Amino acid sequence: FFSQTEPPLNTPENREYTAEIMFESFNVPGLYIAVQAVLALAASWTSRQVGERTLTGTVIDSGDGVTHVIPVVSIHQNYRNSLTGLTGEQFVLIPRSHNIVPCFPTCLLKNQAFKYSVFLPSYPQSLFQCWEKLNRNKVCLPPPPPSLSTFSHCTFFHFANPDFTQPISEVVDEVIQNCPIDVRRPLYKNIVLSGGSTMFRDFGRRLQRDLKRTVDARLKLSEELSGGRLKPKPIDVQVITHHMQRYAVWFGGSMLASTPEFYQVCHTKKDYEEIGPSICRHNPVFGVMS
Repeated sequence: FFSQTEPPLNTPENREYTAEIMFESFNVPGLYIAVQAVLALAASWTSRQVGERTLTGTVIDSGDGVTHVIPVVSIHQNYRNSLTGLTGEQFVLIPRSHNIVPCFPTCLLKNQAFKYSVFLPSYPQSLFQCWEKLNRNKVCLPPPPPSLSTFSHCTFFHFANPDFTQPISEVVDEVIQNCPIDVRRPLYKNIVLSGGSTMFRDFGRRLQRDLKRTVDARLKLSEELSGGRLKPKPIDVQVITHHMQRYAVWFGGSMLASTPEFYQVCHTKKDYEEIGPSICRHNPVFGVMS
């Protein structure tokens, strides 16, 4: 039996085509196609108590090619953002490149990004502090000759700068606000990070702080508009990080595939022959895992 992943908003036709390839070309006995966000939520269970584990939450899945913000509820709104790990590489390399070999970004920069990159609590303040420590932070990374790239004392890439793109905290807040009102609090309470581009130091802390400020400002405005008659209940904002965060989708898929219930949600070759490729348009998971 095989488990495969798909991005959010994948078309039913793509699922049917995948089923045709797997059942007819590879003759697999069973197939399950899972949404990456659901598997990332399952992977976050390693950092929670058994009673706190849930499949309701907001997943920020940011990799090399694309960033998705996915609320996992019965009715959901999906947002796709082009700000990814590859964007950061291009920002660092392109304006400062000196005969950089083609293999440089993939073979060296990715390995150094998580070592030297950090999320800043305040952009202007951190910029001032950086220039104070100018002579301490120079990093020289020698790729294969004849190239040699020197990263200056600090290279600033403002991930949350509205002049560059929509801040990630605003994206998350917008997605949750587009969901039904009765599920917004659980979505704010369980924001799960997934993918290599979320591994920067203090990424989760900065995101949680910015989201908390946005939510508190909205509640304060509501109280002011009501003339003080309404006292909104505070909203708990939690950004979940864990040790399998970088490979959360794979880890969540392995957790699901190792359970006896996995075989109950798989579509078998017999079902495919009786019904056809349309059987893979729906892949149950909530009733089994929760």
